[in-house]
Amino acid sequence: MPNPIVVVGSINMDLVASAQHIPAGGETILGTSFHTNPGGKGANQAVAVARLGYPVQMIGQLGSDDLGQHLRTGLDRVGVDTTAVGTVPGSSGVALITVSEAGENSIVVVPGANSQVTPAYLDQHAALIRGAGIVLAQLEIPLETVLHLADLCAQANVPLILDPAPARELPADLFAKIAWITPNETEAAFYLGHAVPENKTEAAAHELLDKGARGVVLKLGSRGSYFAQATGSEARIQPFHVHAVDTTAAGDAFNGAYATALMLGQSRLEAAMFASAASAVSVTRSGAQSSMANMEEVLGLMQS
Repeated sequence: MPNPIVVVGSINMDLVASAQHIPAGGETILGTSFHTNPGGKGANQAVAVARLGYPVQMIGQLGSDDLGQHLRTGLDRVGVDTTAVGTVPGSSGVALITVSEAGENSIVVVPGANSQVTPAYLDQHAALIRGAGIVLAQLEIPLETVLHLADLCAQANVPLILDPAPARELPADLFAKIAWITPNETEAAFYLGHAVPENKTEAAAHELLDKGARGVVLKLGSRGSYFAQATGSEARIQPFHVHAVDTTAAGDAFNGAYATALMLGQSRLEAAMFASAASAVSVTRSGAQSSMANMEEVLGLMQS
């Protein structure tokens, strides 16, 4: 059996209400629709891998509420191994989202059980991390846990792919422990301290390499992606042109597919192209986890 991809990160339920406008303080309005979407960047990336048919194990925490059971069932159903997903007293992670007819939104994220993905919890599953082919992480769990994870991966010589979102200050020495860092343009601007003009993506990638990362993939949305390595290899990946319906979790689709392609033996360039195709498929459907592509769909888009 191949070494699994291990995802360490958040598991959320998105509670989405639509209305004509976002209510002001103290205002009560009638909504037009309501729906729930399983989410969390960690869970999204785990589902992206599972949908592509590669073994994936999730390390995270759920609450003891009904949402927690629902989220676990959803992960199990698509093939994510949730053996290392614990249950703690209290609420699961939730995002309360109000969307206006104009497309504006207001979001309150309550970490809930995600805040209990602690360094000590990682130590309980250190063998799982040491046995991984690749580890995927994001920044929706405590930063101290991400730093501890980077140390565990470095000690075991397991490549760590960090999706640095939501953007937050990171210790300088973390970058040297990352095999690949995968910001979008907004996140790259945050970490570099300046905007990234359209004609300066190559320079931005090199600036991130100068911080110590061994590899960078800049996710450029409809403009594709740009990858660069400290060894000197780099390339721009052209986008796949599709009709975008919903870009939610497109970056998560990219990361899950990139890790999968690397584990299947593809080159860095091939993996970036594969990930771009998986991301493109995801934006043609609504939702986060429900939009993730399977292998047949990704290969079909690449062949077309």
